[in-house]
Amino acid sequence: MTDDATLCLMHALAIGAGATATMDLWAVLRQRLFGVPAMDYALVGRWLVYLTRGRFHHASIGATPSVPHERLIGWTAHYAIGIAFAAVLLAGWGIGWASNPTPGPALIVGIAGVAAPFFVLQPGMGAGIAASRTPRPAVARMHSLVTHAVFGLGLYAAGRAFSWLGLLR
Repeated sequence: MTDDATLCLMHALAIGAGATATMDLWAVLRQRLFGVPAMDYALVGRWLVYLTRGRFHHASIGATPSVPHERLIGWTAHYAIGIAFAAVLLAGWGIGWASNPTPGPALIVGIAGVAAPFFVLQPGMGAGIAASRTPRPAVARMHSLVTHAVFGLGLYAAGRAFSWLGLLR
């Protein structure tokens, strides 16, 4: 018998990984169709390693010396964060959401999640609050917003797919 916490974790793992994979597929399509470069998760890994060393802010994370395994660390964090957002969705709307997913809560969590890059990741990596130090801040913000909306749709799609397949109960 599975307790509620384990059940919630299993649902969050499946839905979060599915939603993150959806976001990654979007990044590939966006790059191929529109020429928009995909996020370099090695830089996220680099930032995270330096964070453990007490350094939150970088003038430019790309100019900061690389660290061993930064790409693996960045990709692992990317999926862990997606799983954490799925856990937030399930905590906010209840584990029952996974049995009968609806798009509204998933989109709320996905779009609200854009606050993380706007106010934590981008400033820490040297891009400024909400990409204000990038060459085209409005374009960067729109890409972040659309990507997080796609993640929200991915939360819904993953929840719906796992529910339909009977894998989440």
